[in-house]
Amino acid sequence: MKLCIFGAASNEIDGKYISAVESLGESLAKRGHELVFGAGRNGLMGAAARGFTKQNGKITGVIPEFFKEAGIEAIYEKCDELIYTDSMRVRKAEMEERADAFIIVPGGIGTFEELFEVLTLKQLGRHAKPIAIYNIDGYYNALEALLKHSIEEGFVSENCNYLYRYFTDETELINYIEENKQYDFSVDELKNG
Repeated sequence: MKLCIFGAASNEIDGKYISAVESLGESLAKRGHELVFGAGRNGLMGAAARGFTKQNGKITGVIPEFFKEAGIEAIYEKCDELIYTDSMRVRKAEMEERADAFIIVPGGIGTFEELFEVLTLKQLGRHAKPIAIYNIDGYYNALEALLKHSIEEGFVSENCNYLYRYFTDETELINYIEENKQYDFSVDELKNG
């Protein structure tokens, strides 16, 4: 499977996140998966790519042209394929199209946006790809609480709980992605309003 990993580009994070995501990348590559990601060398993007590289996994990086020009983000130099796009919007669309599943590791605003975009598209029936949230050391506990609160208050359909899963265990996360269990909900059953 081609797996899109969304995560932090910053190195200014605790090493526990970096080592966990590098291990995840290595395990995914061992099981024959390919990486599709934002082409960054730093942070958790770089950690995932280094893990894949350790096991000779195929890596496709997607990055906007202006990142290179403005020096916004260092590019991972060992990508098997590097795709430049005109914008962030096209970058996300390219990664979403190429991926068979999405793994969200800890990250900031960009990662949150990527998560909510693929989640919204799944809710609207635009794809049926697995979405796994890797909750390393409780990083996404507050997000889990927020989504639970949104369901309790009627802003999000309870059925949306089936569109994604949280994981603290690497092996369980990989098994979930590989099982690719589908739920037969209509858009009406997933969307309030």
